[in-house]
Amino acid sequence: MKQNSLRQISVGILGTGWCGGIRAVASSTSPWVKDLHIAEIKEDRLKEVADLTRPVTATTDYRKIVDDPSVDAVMISTTPEPTHFPIAKESLLAGKHVFLEKPIAMNLDEADELIALAHAKKLSFTIGYSQRFNPKFAFVKRSIEDGTIGEPCSALVSRHITRNLGKKIGGRVKLSPAAMEATHDIDFVLWCLAPRRPVKVYAQEVHKIMKGQYNVPDCVWIIVTMDDGTAFTIGAGWVLPPAYPNFSSTWIEFVGTEGAVMVDDTHRDVYTTTLQKGIQFPISTMPGEKVNHVYAGPMEAETLHFLECVALGKQPLVTGEQARLVMQVYQAADLSAETGMPVELAKTLEPSLV
Repeated sequence: MKQNSLRQISVGILGTGWCGGIRAVASSTSPWVKDLHIAEIKEDRLKEVADLTRPVTATTDYRKIVDDPSVDAVMISTTPEPTHFPIAKESLLAGKHVFLEKPIAMNLDEADELIALAHAKKLSFTIGYSQRFNPKFAFVKRSIEDGTIGEPCSALVSRHITRNLGKKIGGRVKLSPAAMEATHDIDFVLWCLAPRRPVKVYAQEVHKIMKGQYNVPDCVWIIVTMDDGTAFTIGAGWVLPPAYPNFSSTWIEFVGTEGAVMVDDTHRDVYTTTLQKGIQFPISTMPGEKVNHVYAGPMEAETLHFLECVALGKQPLVTGEQARLVMQVYQAADLSAETGMPVELAKTLEPSLV
């Protein structure tokens, strides 16, 4: 039998913090990867990840990887978030396929520039909406596609993370929970409802806990109306106390004309209790985590998907245009929360970019 040769690629991970570290480890063991290169400004973290992954290059200067002609693709996991656009632009200009953590950029003009550049250079450009790789979320989409629940009528996603993580995010960038947390669920619901398009957004924020220290909202509740009349609500907050869950708790409802699908992703199914730490809920992070020989969560699968797409010349699951649409919705939510008025999207959506 004739064997197909495996095309391997050279990959750079720019930023090896929490998410970048996961992506570096996943890449280091992937059969799609020939050479791994990593960049991280914190030298102790760089050494830690290098010891785990044995890269060809380990540097504090990401440009050494971007400028290396042997590198086929980069995964950009840098913080703070305003670094995303300039590094992604440099990487695309250098001819690299790009995986970029959300948000795609700080404004729509930057997003448009990256999308146009990727198309002009015929490069893969995708955004890290890892919840699409959560099997429970994928089940919801399948239940809509195969007609199990009929025509969608409404949806609800309620996501909460603990304030320790919320303070970490709020302390490094002045982006709202709509942009940093609800963004995952906006992407998820728009993905499920496509090709329907959002036409109206109304949102309300709460400011009771984090305003004084970080000047960011505690939570946001968003109502989005689609062009066929379907409506969905997303709530996202980052002020739960640290005891439960350890990181993230999510509840999903999708109601249709013929039924409904409900998803409990609140991470109450596994817990530990000890004399030293009391009750804790492990395996509750949005990215997921390694558990000995297996990985619990969506980020490893998302990383391997990007590597496979680059190696085989396939389109990644998330497009830049889809991420741009998510940005339009969460920016409209921010504006609605500020003004107290609904924001109409029908006249501002650009069909060529959706």
